Amino acid sequence: MVASPAVPEIYEDELHSAIEARSESLQTLRELGPPDLVHLIKQPIKSTTRQIGVYHHVTGIDASSSASLAAYINTLTYSPHDKQNKVVSGLYCCYNAFSRLDMRVQVYIPGTVESYCIDERGDKRVATDELWLETYLCSVLRAYSYADDGSGDTIKKIVGVRRFNPVTSTESEHKFLDAAERLFFSGWQLGSDPEIQVPNLVSNHLTTGLLSYIHTTGRYASGINLFEKLRTRDPEISSLLARVYIQADEEVKAVQLLHEVIQELPMDYSLLDCQADFCNTKGRGDLALEIAKRSVVSAPSEFGTWARLADIYVSLEQWDLALLTLNSCPMFTYQDKDAPRMPEPQKVFLPIMPEALCDEIEDGNLDDMEMVHPTLRKLHAAGFKGTFLKAYIILTEITKKIGWDQLLKIRSQVFVMEEEYRHEKQNVPQSHSRSASTTALRSPTPSAQASPNPEVNGNANGEASDESEANGNESAEATVQDSLQEPGHTVAAEVVKAGSEDPHTANNDSPSQPNYTQFQNKRLCERWLDNLFMVLYEDLRVYTIWRTEMAQYRQQQLLYKKSAEEWEILGELAERLHHTDEAVEAYENCLQIKFSPKAMKGVLKLGEDRRNTRDTCAALIRLVTWQYRWYSEFSPALLFTIRKLIEDEGAVKIRSIIQGTSLPQHVLDLTHQS
Repeated sequence: MVASPAVPEIYEDELHSAIEARSESLQTLRELGPPDLVHLIKQPIKSTTRQIGVYHHVTGIDASSSASLAAYINTLTYSPHDKQNKVVSGLYCCYNAFSRLDMRVQVYIPGTVESYCIDERGDKRVATDELWLETYLCSVLRAYSYADDGSGDTIKKIVGVRRFNPVTSTESEHKFLDAAERLFFSGWQLGSDPEIQVPNLVSNHLTTGLLSYIHTTGRYASGINLFEKLRTRDPEISSLLARVYIQADEEVKAVQLLHEVIQELPMDYSLLDCQADFCNTKGRGDLALEIAKRSVVSAPSEFGTWARLADIYVSLEQWDLALLTLNSCPMFTYQDKDAPRMPEPQKVFLPIMPEALCDEIEDGNLDDMEMVHPTLRKLHAAGFKGTFLKAYIILTEITKKIGWDQLLKIRSQVFVMEEEYRHEKQNVPQSHSRSASTTALRSPTPSAQASPNPEVNGNANGEASDESEANGNESAEATVQDSLQEPGHTVAAEVVKAGSEDPHTANNDSPSQPNYTQFQNKRLCERWLDNLFMVLYEDLRVYTIWRTEMAQYRQQQLLYKKSAEEWEILGELAERLHHTDEAVEAYENCLQIKFSPKAMKGVLKLGEDRRNTRDTCAALIRLVTWQYRWYSEFSPALLFTIRKLIEDEGAVKIRSIIQGTSLPQHVLDLTHQS
């Protein structure tokens, strides 16, 4: 049996400063809260006057009662690295996001256990059974939310977090699903993923966690059973049930369910989105199109409905409509997960367990930075998250299929270019006229040649016009000088403004050849989308230079040299632009210099895509070991990969392949345990 990961220790500069910092941050928490905090008081064995405060963070510990948290603290009383000091007390802090309380268990060694909770004002409250139920469910959801995907990005964000699998047996699964069922209709209180504007019954952190658990473990029957029970209380939950049916390869049941429930709830956007996604993945974009349009009408302020419609236009190769739909997506400021805000520590101790010792995967300090060319460091697309990331993926998919030149041509056909604006401003008479921003592609009669695509009722700076939303065409009657403004230039991705929420334009019939030749039939490109074009241009420019230089060096039989981090960035760049082979080539060059979990994750992904079992297993072993070295024995993405390998090839074959590698036995044991 492999031992638990080592225990990192962050030493406080002042005693109890970590606890005080956590208490002060409670009122700023927005969603699931930060990882659990475990604070220990140590004192030298030969002295009772001096005390030392150390702490670390943890996820995945059973937080269903004070006894289970006290038991965890008891496991920390012996430290093989510190035999000069003994633990005299410990405090476990676990955030309850439902009631917005910090549940705390104080353990005195030897001695008593005290449990209580702290509210946002710092006042003590009694910890009830209902509060412990909420806390337990939050702890499981946090374990999935804060888990690393294998690339190491999440691990590197917060130093010193131990990550455990919160559900390891049938008994613990029943406990988790029972808690989820009892608190399901309060799930919207927890918030949602950054792409969701308003958390609701089927889009929140609870449903995300449930779907993630079902997807990772393949426990489809348990998920189906749960959602079947819940949908008797509210038919909206059928969209979640349908998604589980599809994952479980029960597509006929999913289709039947969607058909029945949409008859009852014809404008439920989550049901429509599920149906549109299913049709599109089956290569029937023609069927998905009208469903997606209705979904947009149902939820015009949600990013996901517009993004789905844009995806479908891409699959149908209607590039102009895909761009116009993308331009209408409401964009939201990215809200990152709640993270601990701790004072500067006196020192940080990051031990390594013998089981995780492996020269091949040791990549040095987490903060080690190499020399990287400024051009590569400034690629803004690497930092995109939330709605911006998803919009950029759609834009790169279009570019991959039609090329940059054709993309620019279509862009100039559907959006007002700066030269056109200047020319129009000089030549348009001063009498009443309709502006391009409000008239663009809206037609008063069905026979007029107008694009059916969603409209951006915004000014040239990309800001949503509330007046045009309210008054429709009436606001279009303004003088050209008043209504036309110069199109905005590139801005940072942080400038986020919503697109149109006009439901009418998503439901029109598409003309065979939209007329974009006249200025008044064009749209103003939103500032954020204009920025994405600029970022995409820079990505393509750097990628082209890299590939050209490599070809020249090969022709001259010279070695093309880059640092490990530069190869990693180039691999990410190629992956963003959907050049898989080039991405893996860069990742492999990085791995030849030093180990990188991100590069290894890229190699793993290619092994999965090509169904190369040996390469996938080799990458998995190294990633599991690296995760364990940084105190994580739980990564849903890696567990899913292992599960799929065993389903496809059989457990005996996978175990034999892993055992047949040349790595140390203690490293192989980590993967066997996973």
